[in-house]
Amino acid sequence: MPTPNGQLDLASVLREVKMVRLEGLVRIRGLDLPLLRRAATSAPGAVTEAWPVEVENLLRAAVSRLGGGDLQEAAEFTLGLAPGMRDRAAADRRRRAADVYHLSVERFRKSQEDMVLGQIAEQVCWLAGTGYRGAAGVGTAMLAPHLQHRTLHMARSGRPRTVILHIHPVELVRDVDVIVSPSNTHLGLPEMYKASVAASLRRAGAVRDEAGDVIADPVHEDLADWRRTHRVRHRPALPGTIAPTGPGALAARGVRRIYHAAVAVPKPGTNDYEVTPQDVSVAVARALGLMSQERETHTPPLRSICFPLLGAGRGGLPPESSISALWTALAADHEPDRELHVIVRRPLVADLVADVLGGFRPTPGFRTGTGEQRGHSCG
Repeated sequence: MPTPNGQLDLASVLREVKMVRLEGLVRIRGLDLPLLRRAATSAPGAVTEAWPVEVENLLRAAVSRLGGGDLQEAAEFTLGLAPGMRDRAAADRRRRAADVYHLSVERFRKSQEDMVLGQIAEQVCWLAGTGYRGAAGVGTAMLAPHLQHRTLHMARSGRPRTVILHIHPVELVRDVDVIVSPSNTHLGLPEMYKASVAASLRRAGAVRDEAGDVIADPVHEDLADWRRTHRVRHRPALPGTIAPTGPGALAARGVRRIYHAAVAVPKPGTNDYEVTPQDVSVAVARALGLMSQERETHTPPLRSICFPLLGAGRGGLPPESSISALWTALAADHEPDRELHVIVRRPLVADLVADVLGGFRPTPGFRTGTGEQRGHSCG
């Protein structure tokens, strides 16, 4: 319940988060969640019949603030926010979350689970108002950072160029023809339970049965076929290599190609990688070139492409360097009708993108979180 000064009580919020974990997103309407309902509204007393969706968006926003990695991935599985997990039983969701930490279900339940749920509750309280204030003033822009877009207007040889900046998980991209996925030079995809862009795309591209279990792994299989065809099964590809595959189940979201960009060079004898800005720029330029070659082989022609910050994850490249290398190649693109998209997961990184590229301004009439700009959407 709220404290006497109007702040949300963390322990009470945690109890409600645990209720959602137990019953699942599909049963939110039948739960008694007064604090989550209050925190999810944009103004006091503004609860509508859509409040279950508002509560779900609040929880998604809270989880998106966990900073990625195992914690965020486990939180997504725990609450059923991960793709294909929405209607899964609590035991299945707990098992998938335990797998993230490589723990038995019982050990996860006794240790990490309380930590994961506690972190979600902390973020809910923060979203309800900095300093754990009440819910008044929580608006759509705060509650949906995972579905936010910005428009960057950049100068290119004296002419403006527009870049759509997405701020949400990569698997929520919709109606973008090509998504570029960072890879190491061995072009091996990480396991689906990992938190990287490549793992997320493999997971989202997997084909599942009615119970949500994976029955086909087409992105992984296509990439293995490409490696065999190009004779790089047992040796690394050159940095900057682009390996195209189909999108798997992401085709249902309007994605038509995934371009795997080999930018991370493994350091022998370690678990680390080396990424250079030059290799990032080369990979981006080659991805654009391949898209131009494939453009007319698809109906309708390929028109839009989305880039993450290549090499800025486990590759260890500073985000500023990745952004600059990315823009070096994008600015040289000679197809003015190509739609350019960049995706990051966290608002702070989005701010850095805008700062490095400069000249950010919202497009008039564009509403963050709606995905209505130029027909592109997410979620």
